[in-house]
Amino acid sequence: MSVASTRSEKNLGVGPAASKARLRVWLRILKVSRIIERELRERLRVEFDTTLPRFDVMAALYRAEEGLNMSELSGVLRVSNGNVTGIVDRLVGDGLIVRVPVEGDRRAMIVRLTKKGRTHFSELAGVHEGWVSELLRSVDAPQAEKLIAQLGAIGSRLDRLKAAEE
Repeated sequence: MSVASTRSEKNLGVGPAASKARLRVWLRILKVSRIIERELRERLRVEFDTTLPRFDVMAALYRAEEGLNMSELSGVLRVSNGNVTGIVDRLVGDGLIVRVPVEGDRRAMIVRLTKKGRTHFSELAGVHEGWVSELLRSVDAPQAEKLIAQLGAIGSRLDRLKAAEE
């Protein structure tokens, strides 16, 4: 195979060169994601005595002002109900979220942030955003927008494939 045909395959997204390039992209995404996640976990632990899963639960509830039932919360976070229950219990104990019974369904509960929880999460989110900005400072705004679009397209395609399987 000639160098020209290898370049052509890579540019067209077909053939072994494109396949290897995609594999390298995946491995790089994983590596960078793990490094960033590890750093954020450590900073949350040290500076706020909290965890990334707690942050994620509060973020989901912050976006859903009316609250979410446990299945909805699990779906947003893409984890099982069991994974969320212990976190919710601790956040309730800390006064950051509250369980509210669903009218007409004695077993169902909606969880939502308390006023204290919204205030606390707002502080966390602002600091978290600064940390992420610092960690990704080598990416300028136009590059970030391009990456967002590319990764969004990949995610949409994968979601469509998953939906087609079901």
